[in-house]
Amino acid sequence: MNAALINRIAELRKLLNDYSYHYYVLDAPIVTDSEYDRLFKELQQLEEEHPDLITPDSPTQRVGEKAATQFKQVRHTIPMLSLDNAFTEDDVINFDRRIHERLGSDLPIEYVCEPKIDGLAVSLVYTDGILTQAATRGDGITGEDILQNVRTIQSIPLKLRSAHPPKIFEVRGEIYLPLVEFNKLNAEAAKKGEKGFVNPRNAAAGSLRQLDARITAKRSLSSFCYAAGEVKGFAMPDNHFAYLAKIKELGFRVNPNIEVVKGVEGCFAYYKKMMQLRPKLGYEIDGVVYKVNDLQLQRRLGFISRAPRWALAHKFAAAEEMTKLLNIEFQVGRTGALTPVARLEPVFVGGATVSNATLHNIDEVWRKDLRVGDTVIIRRAGDVIPEVVGVAMQFRPPHTKLIALPKHCPVCGSEIVKAEDEVIARCSGGLYCSAQRKESIKHFASRLAMDIIGLGDKLVEQLVDNNVVHNVADLYTLKTADLINLERMGEKSATKLIAAIEKSKSTTLSRFIYALGIREVGEATALSLALHFLDLKKLMHASFEELQNINDIGPVVAMHITTFFRQKHNCELITRLLDAGITWPKPETKQLPLTGQTYVLTGTLTSMTREEAKEKLQALGAKTSETVSKNTTYVVVGANPGSKLTKAEKLQVKIIDEQKLVTLLKTIKNE
Repeated sequence: MNAALINRIAELRKLLNDYSYHYYVLDAPIVTDSEYDRLFKELQQLEEEHPDLITPDSPTQRVGEKAATQFKQVRHTIPMLSLDNAFTEDDVINFDRRIHERLGSDLPIEYVCEPKIDGLAVSLVYTDGILTQAATRGDGITGEDILQNVRTIQSIPLKLRSAHPPKIFEVRGEIYLPLVEFNKLNAEAAKKGEKGFVNPRNAAAGSLRQLDARITAKRSLSSFCYAAGEVKGFAMPDNHFAYLAKIKELGFRVNPNIEVVKGVEGCFAYYKKMMQLRPKLGYEIDGVVYKVNDLQLQRRLGFISRAPRWALAHKFAAAEEMTKLLNIEFQVGRTGALTPVARLEPVFVGGATVSNATLHNIDEVWRKDLRVGDTVIIRRAGDVIPEVVGVAMQFRPPHTKLIALPKHCPVCGSEIVKAEDEVIARCSGGLYCSAQRKESIKHFASRLAMDIIGLGDKLVEQLVDNNVVHNVADLYTLKTADLINLERMGEKSATKLIAAIEKSKSTTLSRFIYALGIREVGEATALSLALHFLDLKKLMHASFEELQNINDIGPVVAMHITTFFRQKHNCELITRLLDAGITWPKPETKQLPLTGQTYVLTGTLTSMTREEAKEKLQALGAKTSETVSKNTTYVVVGANPGSKLTKAEKLQVKIIDEQKLVTLLKTIKNE
């Protein structure tokens, strides 16, 4: 191979990557567009003549030629957390106070302040410096693989600008559509007589979810990066601001309006500054984000639920508009709960056209004195669900009537019941109500229940609407012929789904109990029931008093469990499921080695997922918990542990690392 040719191709790639970096990341072009295009065409021609020299990180390889058939699922090694929201200054003051209390310090905290981009969160993973994975946030644990689409975005490097790149380097950020591109996109749609996008965020999300990356490439998406994910072979700086400077050097676009401030007053000053700057930015923001700058303090503060304690999103004031209340309809959920929904005359508010708003329960309708025909005030902030604030009484028409709670279910006609001490009204139709059937089947098939891969929400709705499936037991009688005539369901997809249903028959007792959808029985309660009874029949015949002797089960949950198993149709359904072949491992009669022990896991494990570790511990008789207490036997600590480690140290609970856990599991297995 000609050495001069290889060197020229390498030189062209370096030049084009440098020019792109200055143009898209630094916003400081160092070459004309025509010169860039000339070099790009030269590289393209050389690669066409010598296809064996094409590499995935070449600037010519951003757009693929073949459309994907579907988006694959990607599991985040470190969960992609959401942020808690603040809407008032008091919310921010309380956030700052909680940080001081947890750290035991009166000194002003140094915060990094960032504009909150109204786009789509994305995870970018680089292996040995090359972009190998891009995924959406999804549910925080699992997202969608959008690598081919992300490769088309010029501000995202295909290769890190480093001679010695880290082994694994995950960066997180936001992909958005600039306003000028949004307006251009909608103008083109209007010319074609097509419906435009409601706002830039929807346009960005829609562009990223194109199965054909060539369409995404035409949308001129951009990005800002702002957070770390999994990192191996890279020395993290001491603070977040220094980390942002470092990723900018590596080729990522970082927002130029990020600042470091002292204390809560500095945060407020930044908030006001961004409010004034907002109309001039050229992209949508719906607030600002405050992050504790010191990474060591971040680790000490840890996480709560699915949000870090060291960061907060301070939303801009909600937008409000007035519109007509056309009707109030009632939707039925999985548990039969009736939720009133306001049907509105469409109104543009907070960046979106709003025509529906939830009202939570009938008591709220009565408290706000809402009546059909009223002019109501609608509030919307960012991506928060629109809220009916109240009635503009001066516009109320004469002779209006109060909204009444329906006596019968709007879906199945069953009687509606509402206990005096509850705000929720419910349909009494149970599994016979098609609305509840749909939600029950969706829950039954979900990942933490029977985990039927491929049985998504839309397919469940089709199965119920077409009277193919009437309850969860019917899933196990499905044949390929029942499925192939459904929308987007060919023979290959139908065969895969039948195989997934068959695979789901092998499960665990706790998953099966959770899948039944008993009110108030979540994953943890289902596990407690399985560990206590070890046998489904014993659980089904358990008394109200016996159930309350189990940890974490009080009178309300005990009542829901006994009520569920008292219903004849529920027992018949369970019999059908077991007759269909659903099984789980029978418990050993001897006492398991970890019986009576409680484990809490925190941080990221490398040799297995936390879910896998829990299942291995539970198989040995241990109980796993999400909270640390004096009764905890061990806290297992992985990388980047949260607040559970701090609590364990405070309570003097024994702490072990992942290696000791692996050794423990192997030792017991070999005994």
